[in-house]
Amino acid sequence: MNYYKFFRSTHKWLGIMGAIVFLNLSVTGLLLLKKKNFTWIQPETKQGTQGTVDEFITNQQLFETVFSQNHQDFQTLDDIDRVDFRPDKRVFKVRSKKNYAEIQVDAVTGDVLSVARRNSDLIESLHDGSFLGGPAYRWMMPMAAVTMIYLTLTGLYLWLAPNIKRRLKQT
Repeated sequence: MNYYKFFRSTHKWLGIMGAIVFLNLSVTGLLLLKKKNFTWIQPETKQGTQGTVDEFITNQQLFETVFSQNHQDFQTLDDIDRVDFRPDKRVFKVRSKKNYAEIQVDAVTGDVLSVARRNSDLIESLHDGSFLGGPAYRWMMPMAAVTMIYLTLTGLYLWLAPNIKRRLKQT
């Protein structure tokens, strides 16, 4: 079997099939790298009131503040994906499981500082394949990684093989 022809054929067809996936990975990866530069991708973290740890609000007060907003994505505790605490900014970032919503709450006063959409979370779910559901996340993205490795190795072979043959003929 001629390895060069086999690698050339599989390299071409896997490249064509993988192009959409690789384009998605490249574009979303670039957006994720630059997310802090654009507030439409990720809302800016607000600055809370300066205070000591003793002055911080309790978890109960935090959740009461979030639920009092009557935001459709924050109705119960089950709607909350995570709470990030930024001690240097004195702010809690409460993130929703649905619709990529975020509410920022001052850690000292309990005031709502920001209610925004986190498009960075949507972009991340597109980037890692979780947007398409479990099977895509578990199978498609690892296959994309294996395909990328294969394309890199076969690309190197397809580029090197003729050069090596040419040099061997010259000697």
